[in-house]
Amino acid sequence: MSTSDKREFDPQGWTTDSARPMALSFPTGTDTASIRARVEAMEMLLGLIPVLGDVITTALGAYIVWEARNLGLSKWQLSRMGANVAFDTLIGLVPLVGDAADLMFRSNSRNLRIIKKHLDKHHPQTRVIAG
Repeated sequence: MSTSDKREFDPQGWTTDSARPMALSFPTGTDTASIRARVEAMEMLLGLIPVLGDVITTALGAYIVWEARNLGLSKWQLSRMGANVAFDTLIGLVPLVGDAADLMFRSNSRNLRIIKKHLDKHHPQTRVIAG
């Protein structure tokens, strides 16, 4: 991958281009906690569908990792995020036990935390002050 393949971080461009479908599903002014809760609820409901639900939630998790790569996260952070998705997928394949374990291990929430920490550190102008 050449350096020209990496996109520069642009908060508005990232929101409107890459995450537009997700951004449209949340009302304006929604805080991070409620977005996380909606993602977790959607993942939990999809996990109840045998096989297809696991495939969809894995694809959504992989999409978050892909966008993190486009944001310029380090290989270490990307590997941690990939391991979170892989672990969640493997647990989810076990019927019933996997659904219960999904309540305890939330890979997408962990991955969103990694992205937020990266953005807060490397792009402080994107911080949102909750109040």
